Amino acid sequence: MKETTAESGASALFEDPDFPCEVTSLFCDCSTPIAKLEEDITWHRPQVICPSPALFPGNINVGHARQGLLGDCWFLCACSFLLKNKKLLNKVLPPDQPQWGDSRYKGSFVFCFWRHGHWTEVTVDDRLPCIDMNLCFSRCHSPGAFWVALLEKAYAKLHGSYERLWAGQVSEALVDLTGGLAERWSLAEFTSEQELLVEQDGDHIRRIRPDLSCLYAVKEDCALSCSTLTATEAAGEQVSYHALTVMEWLDVKVASGGELRLLRLRNPWGRSCWGGAWIQGGAGWTSVDPVCAADLQARATDGEFWLDEDEFVSQFDDVTVGYPISEEGHLKSIYTGAELPHMHQLPGGWVMGHSAGGSRNSSSYSSNPKFWLKVEERGEVLVSLLQYSTRRNTQKSTKVRPEHRKNTQHQHHQAIALHMWKVEKKRFSLSRMLKKPSCASTHCHAYQREVVLCRQLEPGYYLLIPSTFQPGAEAHFLIRVFSSSPTSFRAVKSSAPSLPLTADSEWETSYFRGSWEKGTTAGGSRNFHSHWENPCFHFSLCEDPVTSSSGVNVKINLHQSQPDTDLHPIGFHVYNIPAAPPSKQISARDQDPVASCVPHCYMQEVSLSCSLPPGAYTIVPSTYQPDCVAEFTLSLAHRIHRKVVKSQERLNKSLQEVSHVSLMQS
Repeated sequence: MKETTAESGASALFEDPDFPCEVTSLFCDCSTPIAKLEEDITWHRPQVICPSPALFPGNINVGHARQGLLGDCWFLCACSFLLKNKKLLNKVLPPDQPQWGDSRYKGSFVFCFWRHGHWTEVTVDDRLPCIDMNLCFSRCHSPGAFWVALLEKAYAKLHGSYERLWAGQVSEALVDLTGGLAERWSLAEFTSEQELLVEQDGDHIRRIRPDLSCLYAVKEDCALSCSTLTATEAAGEQVSYHALTVMEWLDVKVASGGELRLLRLRNPWGRSCWGGAWIQGGAGWTSVDPVCAADLQARATDGEFWLDEDEFVSQFDDVTVGYPISEEGHLKSIYTGAELPHMHQLPGGWVMGHSAGGSRNSSSYSSNPKFWLKVEERGEVLVSLLQYSTRRNTQKSTKVRPEHRKNTQHQHHQAIALHMWKVEKKRFSLSRMLKKPSCASTHCHAYQREVVLCRQLEPGYYLLIPSTFQPGAEAHFLIRVFSSSPTSFRAVKSSAPSLPLTADSEWETSYFRGSWEKGTTAGGSRNFHSHWENPCFHFSLCEDPVTSSSGVNVKINLHQSQPDTDLHPIGFHVYNIPAAPPSKQISARDQDPVASCVPHCYMQEVSLSCSLPPGAYTIVPSTYQPDCVAEFTLSLAHRIHRKVVKSQERLNKSLQEVSHVSLMQS
């Protein structure tokens, strides 16, 4: 791979130090086919690639994305939605940025992506990866337009490298580009004759065969795409793990007097990839009025084709629906078309030994985080549970075996679900309530970044419990509530962090607040001589009849007060302070740790459970590098001997764990 700076005045133009023209910006683990291109890729600015570059073409119809050598069809399908909504496009790509030929042009562009509850700015320079002076990744159909290539670069920077975009889900990209919601409907689970059983106990959602008719009220405003997961023979080539955009669908009259639903699809490859009765001049068009047929065929540009609904359902495995966004910026329901102007969001997390209770199959389910939802008036309510990926930009991925690369969703996400119970009053028996069916749920635990629950709710109080399938599975999440009527939403206050209670003990917790300050208390990890400049927190463990032989169970939790986008890698060590005569005092800094929460992790919270003998100790929390500034909270819980009462729950419902594969065809 070579970097080119031959463009005039290159030294005065912005060069992004955080996403340089180097191999680190292209690859994360060199596990995809583009790794073979390393020596062939050069970086050029648009004014070197073509004589008159622009962000958008004069004719917006040739402004759609065309896929290059990168397997990010899932992202490009979401990009097509931006061209339907000017307000969203201006949100992602703020207007009036100086372009080529403008005296204000500095070689940089700013983009915005929705990330973990807020919009995040990403600035990139306009040096783009090329092979033989041609863009090697995504581009516009118009060769002189560069909005797609630059947006793709900004999205790659957000993820850490271009290679990180090789596989993904359309629904995730739609949320990142709109700040809204998207749902994935499986077509493969149903047949045209199948009647689905409807569970009435509330633990299963009412499931129907996906029907485009339910989207009729929002058909012009919603985003719609379809995907193939299994190999499908189309126009003489195998198409699998590929996503396409549904540009429009309509009902047309046929000669027999009935109606037929036709869909126009766009292939990100930029070429037609489908055969069948509805290709240009195909037999299907003979059943449609000739004038109508000619008009519809004229609408299909390069890479577009028509097919009927029966073929659509039989040939594709799933459909992704992106919720419309109104002019006022409110989400609109894809089921009713109603605006959902009331919105709340709260972060949360599953922490091992404290709030990672697992599914309802586990007796620790009740320890999961809980949220109160109060509905003021009857109305439509959407609740989404979005988990943060465990993969971070600053960490390299473990190499994936080639045969497993298509099914990588579970590597970075937990299997999650959301359950809801209606309660008559805020004081109730949790154990008795959990024995009852939930009034709504997301049906099963799924390896998806986000799951969505939609219901018409009566006024009253509702308890929401998000969970992972496996107990002890850790992740951070965001819960969002959208509603047509006024609602209030808050987290249920939980007890202090603790390990699971036993029949003869409970836990006592102490909290400490501190901060890492540059030059004074931000000493970094043990790799640095300044490590002991970090704050130190002393505690003692006393002997009692229960712990005398086996030690005292201790739970330590370190939480940094930083936005998720600015986290420091954090960890801590526990040192014993040996008892010694005053003349022979031994400092903790002369000892090795007796317990450690390492390696340092880019997490808001890290925790450690261990057993320690009675004695005096000190905890030293730290960031990995010195001089990283942040405030933090440290909690210390230890088991004490006291008789407590623990309720037992009976869980007789088995919840299914499902997964889905990523889309990456190039």
